[in-house]
Amino acid sequence: MPIDRRITLQFLYMGGLCAVFGRSSLGLAGKIKPDAACALIIVDVQNCFVTGGTLAVAQGEEVVPVINRLAPSFQNIILTQDWHSAGHISFASSHPGKKPFETIRLSYGDQVLWPDHCVQGTPDASLDADLRVPQAELILRKGFHKDIDSYSAFEEADRITPTGLEAYLKQRKIKSLFVTGLATDFCVAWTALDARADAFDCYVIEDACRGIDLNGSLAAAWKKMADSGVKRIRSADIDLA
Repeated sequence: MPIDRRITLQFLYMGGLCAVFGRSSLGLAGKIKPDAACALIIVDVQNCFVTGGTLAVAQGEEVVPVINRLAPSFQNIILTQDWHSAGHISFASSHPGKKPFETIRLSYGDQVLWPDHCVQGTPDASLDADLRVPQAELILRKGFHKDIDSYSAFEEADRITPTGLEAYLKQRKIKSLFVTGLATDFCVAWTALDARADAFDCYVIEDACRGIDLNGSLAAAWKKMADSGVKRIRSADIDLA
């Protein structure tokens, strides 16, 4: 192959990678190398969402070693924590005659009813003890408003009440978010979609997430994320420290 053609193909290849990977720099072998403008977001990796928890996601605990491998590559790490009051409006037990996973209509829209979970101050609400992220700068609690559910790390489910995360990230000049955690089709997806709405580059690291898949919710979530410009990657795409 002529030299000039090889050079052209190399530029096209690297241009394609940049289109996929956005603002984050590329390391060896075209992998993403997170910099000071990147943050790892660890969504709701809590006892309630892993095996033995009150709202366990299948194989939820499998995200923990993946996140632990990723964490040293990031200068900025933020965890979220579902933090419900007893008798929360999203609990089926708060609605006589209703069962978990049924849907009702509330003032802010449709609400899936959940088993009681992540109640403030209980072991069920604690972060998974096997997470190894002592360098994390922020633990953001969400869902503590008794009459509003919360999936996204950015806004409560009424889509009006902010958590403050957007302002925190922008004040710290963080531009690219790498989202991991539980569950892919609920809190992870809502967080990623809001990140895009707030003009952040956003990646969801697929093997560092697990989904619930309630009535096709997992496929629907991936489609919504793709349509909004969220990039679907795997941990192998990150240049590990």
